[in-house]
Amino acid sequence: MNSATYKNEKHKNRMKIPSKSMNGGHILANALVRQGVDIAFGVPGESFLPLLNGLVDHPDFRFITCRQEGGAAYMAEAYAKLTGHPGVLMVTRGPGASNAMIGMHTAYQDATPMVLLVGQVGTDMVERDAFQEIDYRRMYSECAKWVGSIDRVDRIDEFVSHAFHVAQAGRKGPVVLALPEDMLYLPGQENPVKPAHIIQPGLDVNQFNLAMKIFSSAHNPMVIAGGGNWNSKACEDLRRWANREGVPVATSFRAQDVIDNLDSAFAGDLGIGANPSLVKRIGGADVLLVIGERLGEMTTAGYTLFSVPQAKNTLIHVLSGSEDLGRVYRPDFAINCSPENFCEALKNIKMGDQYDRAAMNAAHADYLAFASPVTVPGDLQLAHIMSSLPNSIPRDAIVTNGAGNFATWVHRFYPYGPYKTQLAPANGSMGYGLPAAIAAKITNPEKVVIAVCGDGDFMMNCQELATAARYDAFPIILVVNNNMLGTIRMHQEREFKSRVIATGLTNPDFVKFADSFGMPGYRVTKTEEFAPVFARALASKKGALIELVLDQDVISPSKLLSQLGQ
Repeated sequence: MNSATYKNEKHKNRMKIPSKSMNGGHILANALVRQGVDIAFGVPGESFLPLLNGLVDHPDFRFITCRQEGGAAYMAEAYAKLTGHPGVLMVTRGPGASNAMIGMHTAYQDATPMVLLVGQVGTDMVERDAFQEIDYRRMYSECAKWVGSIDRVDRIDEFVSHAFHVAQAGRKGPVVLALPEDMLYLPGQENPVKPAHIIQPGLDVNQFNLAMKIFSSAHNPMVIAGGGNWNSKACEDLRRWANREGVPVATSFRAQDVIDNLDSAFAGDLGIGANPSLVKRIGGADVLLVIGERLGEMTTAGYTLFSVPQAKNTLIHVLSGSEDLGRVYRPDFAINCSPENFCEALKNIKMGDQYDRAAMNAAHADYLAFASPVTVPGDLQLAHIMSSLPNSIPRDAIVTNGAGNFATWVHRFYPYGPYKTQLAPANGSMGYGLPAAIAAKITNPEKVVIAVCGDGDFMMNCQELATAARYDAFPIILVVNNNMLGTIRMHQEREFKSRVIATGLTNPDFVKFADSFGMPGYRVTKTEEFAPVFARALASKKGALIELVLDQDVISPSKLLSQLGQ
């Protein structure tokens, strides 16, 4: 067949009406279900009505209708962290896509697999600055692994397969598929594709053996584990190996549940207000094994924990994404491997006789000492409240938080359980805790779920209590209320003493607010009031909101606001 004949036949095939056609929305709905998707979070919009219509034919599919796309994005991200499956988010074009950006950035920095399906103007209106038109490739270029636009009905299955492959490959993360409105209405025929492969890098055995020869010969080795791409098997393999060989394991910022904090191998976490003993121990490590963690700003205390670009420690860096190896720190051994594959091989490594295995217990003792509750001025002792929680909840309880100084208390004084019991944004995004807790309750309705929020943090997505009420997914919410944006006020006082602006807050009556959504609300002003109130919250079928009234001067476990800037 010559080229002219081929082109004519190809054109004829395009013009043929399929014997069993359906519109693009139905094809897309079917393609998602074939990828194993049975739940999506979002806010419905007219720009993707055919997709919603196609989902009606899948009665087991749940669309969780949220009250704002930012909250929906956080829920999809939290769902993905909990389940390991890509979180699917559906939003309308323009304003909806803009609101969703915050959750996409969270997923990108936290290496969480997500697929965002966003409405788009019709292909006949592109580049006209049409109603709510945005170029999503430019918009999401800094916080998505890939952005595509499905402009043809006959390529829907191809694009969906590509999206789910990219989201779950290497360093996992979010992808975006734009859905031109006219494409969703056009008739076409399916090209069914099986579920995407989960592609994770394997182990370079030669490089591994060289690195582990150095590590097993170390006198003061340390492990830092964290970041994304972990699963239960990798966590358990690491925990067992660390206990067997007596090697202490620290975790990165907001990845404390990689290893149960009550396990003897747990040495503490790095991040804001890290234990000085842990920082000293890591600085004195002759060989440092970092698994899964990029060694970003928060984990390295602003890139000061190690010298840039060459750490003084011998550094073995293991990451699923090759793009982050050598990005800031030049490791002595750069191993492009998933945590699961690496920890599987790590099980066979034995430390040499030169290593004193008592170091693990010493590091854990340092953690326990640092996690012991401290007393600050005032009637409410947050440290005592956070450290008391394990006495009344199971080890698999899920604890979520957003961002703010309040999080320092839960991170330091609450001992997280095994993977996956912590949901927190490594990108430091406010407003995450409540939507994440609701998603956790939807995903695991039988589990105890606790959202720890600041007052400013809570109010950023408090409307999602309506989502909790609609789906009977009520968590227990602890709102630490000091009537201000505490983190920013702290920085103001430290940098510009007594020159305060823009950080004061006016809040609603949180007890009445909770009651308006059908959940019990309580106000706690003294430490001794908390235990009986929390017991009632655990017994409630509607969760509870517990307001913890904190003196503004109590800005952190170790400093008073009035002491800053002196």
